[in-house]
Amino acid sequence: MPIRKIIHIDMDAFFASVEQRDNPSLRGRPIAVGYDGPRGVVATASYEARPYGVHSALSSVVAKRLCPELIFIPARFEVYRSVSQQIRAIFHEYTDLVEPLSLDEAFLDVTHTRSATLVAREIKSRILAETHLTASAGVSVNKMLAKIASDYRKPDGLFTIAPAQIDDFVAGLPVERFFGIGAVTAEKMHSLGIRTGADLRQWEESALVHHFGKAGHAYYGYARGIDDRPVTPNRIRKSLGAETTFAEDTDDRLRLQQELEGVRDEVWTRLQRHEFRGKTVVLKLKYDNFQQITRSRTLLTAIDSETQLARISEELLAAVDFHGRKVRLIGLTVGNTPEASADCIQLRFDF
Repeated sequence: MPIRKIIHIDMDAFFASVEQRDNPSLRGRPIAVGYDGPRGVVATASYEARPYGVHSALSSVVAKRLCPELIFIPARFEVYRSVSQQIRAIFHEYTDLVEPLSLDEAFLDVTHTRSATLVAREIKSRILAETHLTASAGVSVNKMLAKIASDYRKPDGLFTIAPAQIDDFVAGLPVERFFGIGAVTAEKMHSLGIRTGADLRQWEESALVHHFGKAGHAYYGYARGIDDRPVTPNRIRKSLGAETTFAEDTDDRLRLQQELEGVRDEVWTRLQRHEFRGKTVVLKLKYDNFQQITRSRTLLTAIDSETQLARISEELLAAVDFHGRKVRLIGLTVGNTPEASADCIQLRFDF
């Protein structure tokens, strides 16, 4: 079986770059695509805003505090979808094995080509010529490594991890850079003395599963540069959501409503970004004793507006009896697409 050749293409600050492309007065200035309100959330920040610490999923209030000159631009998802379709059309000229992750990134399996790096360079050039936008590309033997590589020289980067380089590259990689290892998991790994791929490689698979559950199997493979997941065209999500953990537990319903609003804004942004439709809304609460409950409602048709999502989520929260307990986490998920068959994908963030 031939060694896979996988490319991960990631558009650079996609939404913000489209806005700067279409409005020359915004070029070179710090901008954020999102809602500039007390409960707004940044969808994408331009590279001019990022040195200030502004990034996606950050609350708009914090973003403005970090960068007072920040310009907020309302999202134009119909435009982003149109540009995304242009880019996907380019992908399909090189391979049928294209797995979109969102409007602005995708995996491509180009095992059939002589040089994946040359293909990635040509795709980047085509995207720039046809859309006037830059993309970063990562090339390697699997999805995990290709995704890491695409982030290595952003923006407008191209980085290849060849088979002979994998062991040394992975050994020196901070665990935060591995696919699927977020801030909370990384902190736990640090507490166990795991800071790099080399540290992770010292652990038995059973021990990683003990500490990290089923994800431990994947981490064991990642430490060795192994990721057997194929590039799957037309991958279907079963659900998509967001959640936030509070600095202090609370039973204040007004505050919970406000926190739910922030989570809901992020969910709606992601629904639009991933072109996802679902008809089941699930509210998730975790109490101070770590007991977790969910409340859900399924509609006859898919959620079609942020107002509808707001009404249903607030009704679900209002119906919950806390039984004297305080809440430490609130989350919201939209799912239950009629054709869904893939594993659930839950996107998370903390304020």
